[in-house]
Amino acid sequence: MKAILKNYRFPIILLSSVIIGSILGINMGAQAEVIKPLGDIFLNLMFTLVVPLVFFATTSAIANMGSGQRFKKVMSSTFIVFLGTGLIAALVMVGAVKMFPGATDMNVELTKPESIETISAGEQLVGIFTTDNFIQLFSREHMLALIFFSLLLGFAITKVGEKAKPLAIFMNAGTIVLTKMVNLVMYYAPIGLGAYFAYLVGTFGTNLLETYMKTAILYFIVAAVFFVVAYTSYAFLSGGKKGIKLFWSHMLSPTVTSLATCSSMASLPVNLEATEKMRIPKDIRETVIPLGASMHKDGSVLGVILKIAVLFSVFDMDFSGFGTIGLAMLMAVLGGTVMGAIPSGGMIAEMLIISLYGFPMEALPIIAAISTIIDAPATALNVTGDNASAMLVSRRVEGKDWIEKVEEV
Repeated sequence: MKAILKNYRFPIILLSSVIIGSILGINMGAQAEVIKPLGDIFLNLMFTLVVPLVFFATTSAIANMGSGQRFKKVMSSTFIVFLGTGLIAALVMVGAVKMFPGATDMNVELTKPESIETISAGEQLVGIFTTDNFIQLFSREHMLALIFFSLLLGFAITKVGEKAKPLAIFMNAGTIVLTKMVNLVMYYAPIGLGAYFAYLVGTFGTNLLETYMKTAILYFIVAAVFFVVAYTSYAFLSGGKKGIKLFWSHMLSPTVTSLATCSSMASLPVNLEATEKMRIPKDIRETVIPLGASMHKDGSVLGVILKIAVLFSVFDMDFSGFGTIGLAMLMAVLGGTVMGAIPSGGMIAEMLIISLYGFPMEALPIIAAISTIIDAPATALNVTGDNASAMLVSRRVEGKDWIEKVEEV
């Protein structure tokens, strides 16, 4: 019990600060605006860190990858599986918010972002992934372009090899330093989020809290269904009925550990042990599981779609159409995959959402609270999804009879 409380300590503190702030907001009413600057300080600090952190962490993650023929096959299969399962998770939550739109309705009046002028799909693509000025990369308005540039830089470092090693070391050091800065700023998060929620509830009333209850229920139901149906399907695709038995026979420890620790990284040793018992080839499990712990997060993908839908409701925007849904799914996969490589990536992904859509920074506490509420089930999906992915990668690399091969060894 003490271990569980220790692992959940900070989420509990954050949730408590939100509750205390909400109570203050109810009692203070419109006067709660007087403590809003305390929340603004937190938002400003986080937004100044997001750009350099994304640049250093994304570049470092790619630059630290290895090479070799089988390794390349394992890596390519891993990224195909990560991308495919991420898109499926995003599509599932899109369907859920469409079926139950009331779960994301939130009557909060914030300044609506300016309408984006109508441009062609090609121009939109160019504008999203590139910019014509190097300096513009390092602004919140061009986050996806920065990620794309960082990926290219990381791959270039890998290709150059030994001569680029000092740059790889520098990028890694930058990631460590900026991560520590984020950790330091997060100590102020309970005050900042508490103050902002006092302002939100004081200004917009208790209907805000009712919406969070509906949103949480929707996520918990979707997560439970996804956990059973999606992962059983992946196991079947990997190895038929044997695959299903192999997967579910070794899921208890990773699931319980992830729920108890609320951390993908803390669950990593248990996951490696589980995949060994599942007879996943050594080089595959030692590649997929560590990468998955930081870069493959089905639970986070579900959460990103939910947060985007909530913000579209807040700003009275239409969450429909191929372009809108497609961009949201891309954002979800980036939020759950690329941003997952960054410690405190949940908060960074939320800032990426806000930057990409042009929402005001006041929207951050609204979706940050959702992250805290869904943290445990999201982590469980993030962790167990890696094991299902390892099975799919084994199927791609070793062939359809991979289970029989390892049974003979």
